Formats: sequence, structure tokens, C-alpha cells
Amino acid sequence: MSLAGRSPPIISCCLGGERCRLTDKLGKLLKIDLKNDCLSFGSGSVKVVVVGSGGREHAIAWKLLDSPRVTQVYCLPGNGGTACLERCENVAIEATDLTGIGEFAKENNADLVVVGPEVPLAAGLGDRLQALKIPVFGPSQAGAQIEASKAWAKALMEAAGIPTAKAAVFDNYGAASRYVQAKGAPIVIKADGLAAGKGVTVAATEAAAIAALERIFGGEFGVAGQQVVVESVLEGQEVSVLAVTDGKTILPLLPAQDHKRIGEGDTGPNTGGMGVYAPVPWVTPELMQRIQRTILEPALGALQDRGIHYCGVLYAGLMVTPAGDPYVVEFNCRFGDPETQVVLPLLETPLIDVILACVEGRLASLGALQWRNEVALCVVMAAGGYPGSYRKGDVIQGIPEAIAQGVLVFHAGTRWQEGQWYTNGGRVLNITALAPDFATAQAKAYGAVNAIAFADCYYRRDIGYRILESSAHRGEYRP
Repeated sequence: MSLAGRSPPIISCCLGGERCRLTDKLGKLLKIDLKNDCLSFGSGSVKVVVVGSGGREHAIAWKLLDSPRVTQVYCLPGNGGTACLERCENVAIEATDLTGIGEFAKENNADLVVVGPEVPLAAGLGDRLQALKIPVFGPSQAGAQIEASKAWAKALMEAAGIPTAKAAVFDNYGAASRYVQAKGAPIVIKADGLAAGKGVTVAATEAAAIAALERIFGGEFGVAGQQVVVESVLEGQEVSVLAVTDGKTILPLLPAQDHKRIGEGDTGPNTGGMGVYAPVPWVTPELMQRIQRTILEPALGALQDRGIHYCGVLYAGLMVTPAGDPYVVEFNCRFGDPETQVVLPLLETPLIDVILACVEGRLASLGALQWRNEVALCVVMAAGGYPGSYRKGDVIQGIPEAIAQGVLVFHAGTRWQEGQWYTNGGRVLNITALAPDFATAQAKAYGAVNAIAFADCYYRRDIGYRILESSAHRGEYRP
């Protein structure tokens, strides 16, 4: 079962059609956990289905293929970037087609399914795959409630004593508006259900809060707006901590800082994320230990108390106050997007080893994760009009020229047709640069962004501004 003694193989990887050569770093040996009666894949080859079509899924597929153990990845449905990865095949099955995903995984003898987006998890894809006896990295429908219902998550946090903003839950406009008028502004209005990162309004005035309530209860987010969570405002800096868990042990990855608002200087409406960097220098080992002790472990314990076996990613969106206290803004039940596009390129431990340790229930025996001694910064290139209406079908030029500058180009809203990439979503491309420091990473990323063109392209020009303005950016957190 040992992989020791093999020469590190050179494998080819296509990021946007341009091949790059990657030296695989062989990870720790996988073992059979007899105590927990876990099935282990040993060192054998693995076929993986990745569900989703965004930049996150491109990054996951790319990182899985970094290991020679992964002989084939199927992306359902994938995008224009995954269409060009070696040992990867796009399959025209939508992420919401639970039956189709299960049938495909079964018929093609998939060893593992990794679920990218939250919507299929909230709809019960994890349960469907478990019933078919297909290993799945992603929680059950019950576990996915931690993202699918902000009210449910608030109740879980309250029961577990997890620090979070004070909140009230309403199922009608009248009661919610009276509460807002009594509390005053600033105040936070959240649609209870899944709204693609766009259901949250940080209202500076009562009028803005009332307008947000009118939009939600007026049906802008459909069933996601049947309830509303109204919260007090937390002040500080946001941090994303993605943690992997096998349901018994929870292990955080590097902290990242997203830029959620559409406008420079963090202005305008929220989006799915316009850029990100990792690690976050001022998130010290001591702060990470506190997050582990007061947030991650209590959350996992609360899930266990509810009889929920949670295997996958538990993503804590945090606000760290000026006093250094971490509070939970929200929990998500999957890899973050675009956080994944900076965290995974820094991970040296093979991703397949991490995921298999989770699905086999032996994460505690995996050991410490290994990380590159670099930083990563990602700029999201979006279609004009995002996060509102935007057009599709525009030709994308310059991707090979950008890659030639030494960056990673993760595709999000793209399609590949007859030798050409076209826009096919709101967030189109994610340009990730690795470097020894943030100033170099930022310059490298924007240099590559300038090589790419498509009609009505929009991107923020200040990704990483907070850390570059801080004297602390020379240091960095390492677990």
C-alpha cells in the first residue's frame, strides 16, 4: 500500500487550454481504520465526480487531478475550464438533477462524489448518494440546513453558545418592519433561505431596511424569503474559515478574506464574492485556536447532538471585532467561492487524501496539513451588470496570454465551444496569483487580468487593499 519510493511523476494540467507542468508531492499513506470499521481506498486509483459549474468546482477538479491517484474526474455539468483539463470530462447533467447525478455515479463506478454548491446539498443529494452506497463529500440534507436556513443556524448557535449577532426571526412583513423601527439602524436584513449570496442587506438607514424587507416578502427570493432574520450589526473585519470534517474531527484550512461587495472600497450590494486572498496575516495561531475552540468544535458538537453526521466542509463566515473577538456571521455547508480558488492552490497535502480521510472517518489520523510558503490573491472578472442582470455569449480573449504570466485562471461562468471560450455567467473568470508577498501577488494578478478581454467586463481594482494598507501584511498565519 506504500507510495514511498516512487519518483514524483510529472503530470499535465490544463488551466484555460494552456498546459502547465506540475510536480506531484506524494502525501501521507492512507490507512485502514479498523476501530471505526472504515473502508479505505488504500493507494489505489480513484474516479471522482465533482458536482457544479463554477470557479470553485474548477479549482476542486484541478487540485484533485494534482494527484496521480485520481485517474478520472467527471464534472457535472462543469464549465469551459474543466472542459480543457486532462483526465477530466464534462457531463451535461445539472447540479440540481439529483436522480441524474446518482445514476451517472453508479453507472460509471465513481469512487467518490464531491459536491460543490449548496443547492443540491440542501435538496438532499448527499442522502441520495448515501442510499446508493456512493461515498460523498458533502453533508446530508439535515446538515445542509446550517446554510439553507439562517433561522435554523441561529437556533443551533444559540443552543451551542457560539458567539453571533443578536437576532430575531419573522415570517411576516408587519412584525418585521415594526421590529426594525423599534431597533433603528444600522441593522442587517437576511432572507432565511438560499439566495446565492444576494439575500443580505446591511442597511445604514431604517428606510433601506424597510425596502429590503419589502423586496424579500415581496417575493424577490422566492421561498428563500418566507422567513427573515433581522440582526444587529457586527463591526470589524470579515474572515472566512473553511474547515473539513468527518463528523468527529474538524480541521480548519487557511483563513481567507473575501471582498463581497460589488464596488471598490467595499461599497454597493453584496455579490457571491469579487476577490479574495489567503492567508490572513492578522489571524494569529492564537485566534485560530480560539475559533476552533469556541466556534468550530461547538458547531460540530451541536450537529452531533441533533443526530446529524456531518461529513464535508463547514465554512464559518466570521466577523472579528476590533477587540479581536470572533463572531459568526453565517455558516455555509460547502467550499467557499471564491475562497477555494486561493486556499487550494496553497495546499500541499493532496486534496484527495484530505477528502478520503473525511469520508472514511479517519481525519484525526491524517496529521497536520502541509501548506506552500506563499500567499495567494484572486481577482474575479464579472460580466457587466452583475449582480443584477447581465448578458451571456461574449467571446473571451487573452486567457493563454494571462496564463503565460504565471497565474492560475479558474473558469466560473464560461463555456467552451469549437475552440473558443464564451461568457456564460455573472462571475466569469477567477485570476489567482501566488507569490512570496501580497504586493507581488496583487501586481501579478492584475497584470494577468489586463491581458484578458470580453465585452462589458467588470472587476474590482482594489482586491487586497486592506492587507496592503496594513503594516501587518509582512507576517502570515501558518497552522
